[in-house]
Amino acid sequence: MAAKRSTGGDGTKLIVSNRRARFDYHLEDTFEAGLVLQGTEVKSLRDGKGSLAEAWVKIDEHGEAWLMQAHIPEYAFGNRNNHDPVRPRKLLLHRRELDQIARAVSAKGMTLVPTRLYFRHGRAKLEFALGRGKNVADKRQTAKERDAKREIERAMKQRRR
Repeated sequence: MAAKRSTGGDGTKLIVSNRRARFDYHLEDTFEAGLVLQGTEVKSLRDGKGSLAEAWVKIDEHGEAWLMQAHIPEYAFGNRNNHDPVRPRKLLLHRRELDQIARAVSAKGMTLVPTRLYFRHGRAKLEFALGRGKNVADKRQTAKERDAKREIERAMKQRRR
């Protein structure tokens, strides 16, 4: 997705949003985690570059959370020690949260979907949600609801004139 910069009132600056996640999944609980990043990754994110399009979160056998397949491009002014763009990145969560997430993911059909990547008070944060995949009929219903809402807004706008 394209980089979108906005500064919220609570000290957050949005870097990347995964808009496709709401279309492909029924999202339930959301969680916020810190990221373990290298210096050139932080600089690239500050430039507003990155993508969560193919990213996913996994809990490994040691009970640690990892962000997989998130693309943070190499920093343009970096040197030969630049980072790998799609390396796994460790997520920082409390043990209590990790246990809760692991129990929820063990339920059939549940997965962890990254939804937003942003800076909060200068620290990179990832928001991810517990989601259940939608089937084709659910996606069609979502599209119908969105189109109906758009038509209502259009009609209301015409009525105001």
